[in-house]
Amino acid sequence: MPLIFNPRLWLWVIGLVLVSCGSRDRPIAPRAFTIQQAWQLEPGSQIGTYPVVAGLGDISIQLKGDRVYAPFDGQLQPHAESDCLIFSSPEVPAYLLRLCGLRNPRLGAVQQGEAIGTGQLLHFAALRKQPDGTWALVEPASSLIEGLFQDR
Repeated sequence: MPLIFNPRLWLWVIGLVLVSCGSRDRPIAPRAFTIQQAWQLEPGSQIGTYPVVAGLGDISIQLKGDRVYAPFDGQLQPHAESDCLIFSSPEVPAYLLRLCGLRNPRLGAVQQGEAIGTGQLLHFAALRKQPDGTWALVEPASSLIEGLFQDR
């Protein structure tokens, strides 16, 4: 009997396929943190039925559907309190980048220059860790923002 019709082989192949289909990556946990400054309207707030997608301290950039790239090797996570994303990197551990308005995000570990999402309008904020453990909105360097638009 040819090897292709061996029932044991077929059972082994089917088992391997089922195991590989069932092993998905773990979902990326949302990132929660406290921002030192507080305003009445922040990303995640609502005005009537409309969501607030940017706030004081955000820089808005018209993307026109273009891609946004990881400025460093790092991690992209959903933000626990809004529809935004949080980018963190061991290369700049005292900083977080809040990215609002991205579609089709690539959550999880990403490499510098890897596409992390697309969008029409990006609302960007840089946060720096404070001694008390909270995060403060800070003005980002232009070179940091430019890194969001440089692919590999």
